[in-house]
Amino acid sequence: MVDAHFFNDEPFLDHEEGPDLLGHGQYAHHVIGLLDRVRAQTETGVLALIGPWGSGKSSVLGKVTRRLRDNTTNDDGWLVAELNPWLYSDLESLTLALFSEIREALPKNERWSEAREKIGGFGKAISPLGKVTTLFGLDSEGLIQEVSNRISGDTSASAAKHKAEEALRKAGHPVLVVMDDLDRLTPEELLVVFKLVRLVGHLPNVYYLLSFDERTLLDVLQRSELVGNSEPRARDFLEKIIQVRLDLPAFRERDADMLVNRSLAAVLTSHSLTLTASEQERLSEAYYRYLQGRLRTPRAIKRFFGQVDATLGQLTGNVDIVDFLIITFLRTSEPRAYQMLWQHRAELTGTSVDLPSRRDERPEQGIARWRTRLQDAGVTEQHLDGVMGLMGMLFAPLRQLLGYGANTQAIALRRGIGSIDYFDRYMVFGIPGDDLPEHTFDAALQQLADGTPGPEADELLLRLRDDTQRITRRIHYKRTAATPLPAATLLKAAAQHYGHLTSAPQGPLNLFTADRAMDFLAKDLLTDLAEPERPSVLKSMAESADGAVLAARTLQRVTARNARNAPANADPTQTAATPDWIGEARALISHEIARHLAACARQSIDEFTELQITLIWAWRHTDSDVCRTWINQRFDQGWDPLALLVVLLPRDRAPLPLIDSDTLHSLDALIGLEELYSRLGPLLDAPAADPDSSQDEHQARILQALREHRRNTPSHG
Repeated sequence: MVDAHFFNDEPFLDHEEGPDLLGHGQYAHHVIGLLDRVRAQTETGVLALIGPWGSGKSSVLGKVTRRLRDNTTNDDGWLVAELNPWLYSDLESLTLALFSEIREALPKNERWSEAREKIGGFGKAISPLGKVTTLFGLDSEGLIQEVSNRISGDTSASAAKHKAEEALRKAGHPVLVVMDDLDRLTPEELLVVFKLVRLVGHLPNVYYLLSFDERTLLDVLQRSELVGNSEPRARDFLEKIIQVRLDLPAFRERDADMLVNRSLAAVLTSHSLTLTASEQERLSEAYYRYLQGRLRTPRAIKRFFGQVDATLGQLTGNVDIVDFLIITFLRTSEPRAYQMLWQHRAELTGTSVDLPSRRDERPEQGIARWRTRLQDAGVTEQHLDGVMGLMGMLFAPLRQLLGYGANTQAIALRRGIGSIDYFDRYMVFGIPGDDLPEHTFDAALQQLADGTPGPEADELLLRLRDDTQRITRRIHYKRTAATPLPAATLLKAAAQHYGHLTSAPQGPLNLFTADRAMDFLAKDLLTDLAEPERPSVLKSMAESADGAVLAARTLQRVTARNARNAPANADPTQTAATPDWIGEARALISHEIARHLAACARQSIDEFTELQITLIWAWRHTDSDVCRTWINQRFDQGWDPLALLVVLLPRDRAPLPLIDSDTLHSLDALIGLEELYSRLGPLLDAPAADPDSSQDEHQARILQALREHRRNTPSHG
């Protein structure tokens, strides 16, 4: 069942050769049998097929009319005329249309010529000339002739009706006039239809099968002047019109489940999808807890899956199918609540700057806030808990408020709407231009792994530079999913772009910068490499100055983590031992940094670039002995130690002190504190500069901080 015909307005899955999912075929057979019994007892009558909107009335009517028309072997079988009352605004037009439809339903052969003529004559006799000319297509000459006929002939309505009755009795074939969706008419239009079928159209061998939702029809009747605001009067009036009522069989829970299963299967097959075990579990939870109670009619089910099929499109494989089903239900059934999601995108994805201020918020306060939002979006009290539950399945912050706990990493791994990296896909029904489809992303990684550059790999590396935070997160997702990654190639690419990243800061207070995202990624990718591979990859990274900074920082983070992860009760002699690969990597990176800083030896300190300053700081993570020796040699050749400190230490570290214990430790690795104190001795021994003196304020603060730290050092106390 690949083609479920979601996009037409025909009865759902109404193929004669297909399975009768809802029992409509069986019920249509019952209706036809009842029509025959009614015909045997009375020469005219009105039957009504009654059921709620979307319950399948049109499906039953379709089967009834199709089977009656197909039964051509019976000489006295039923003829079918279908009349749409919506097309006519007054009794005269509708009357002409009725007789025109009956006339057209009659066979075109000679046997039926008299009946066709008399039916047409009755229609013209009771209708104004203007309506006659419209319906029967008379030209001006024909109009003159019609006026003449009416003046000179026997054209009274009663005479014409009598002739039509005789012709219909003589023909001997019953005619069934089918009228659907009467509940959608206005009160005035509805009374016109009832007047027509009960009085004007009360003809032998003409039967009526009407279809409507009784609750809605009663409401319409109560708005008419004839009935007034009284349900008992409306019911009495309806009973006078309808001789036989046919209540559509209840749409059972079992029927709904069966139809949902088959519709889901049709959508999945159409888009070449299958559900994993975890997806089946999540979908079952969503359906039986929240969706089942609202997918209670064939029309609701068809409408829902029609929307899924219409909008899944290019999102196939790029979103979580269960999340997509849930969000499509919200969009279809609660459109204003769906539209509200975009407004609260940051909060729902856990990226809002307001989240820290809500840490002390009690869960019941958060739930009340969201309930108010949903009520303002038009969600009724009856459906409020269900909508909250569905949103809790999609978004971690809401799930936590509801007390279920949430795994934000799992949401990202399944490409759920609750992840900031995938949210937009669900709202624009496609892959935004600034996003990479999954197949492109996977193809790019494969090209990098195979060493076969292609447009996908080029695009990924470009995005790594310009959309760093999102691309690094998506690479992390692949790592978490145990997807083999081309770690060495990605590290080299990261080094190439490091220092040229254009992605704007993100996260609360814009603290998550592109270089921090790259730092985290590089650390994880290095740990993915076998230890013997790491030194050569780090050396390749360090061949550029920016890459050398990333290589040094990455090595420092990996080695610091190894130290932190050492067992507390481990043998100190063993924990002090440095793995061979680390020593080799430090030497290689240190050599590259020294090469990049060679030009500094010929420059004035105030000419240093920001990258050169960063390289000097990074050097301390590789080979401190080489770094200290090199810097002190520069001092011997004329560098001013205080001038170097001025460019190395930022002027404003508030609220942190200018020089704290970590800074002292770094200066010791770069220069050596004892060497620094010695070279700055005269300045440190001198009294602190007067605030009004001409000495640079930043220099004065550096010297004062060093004085205080030297004073607290036991050897200088």
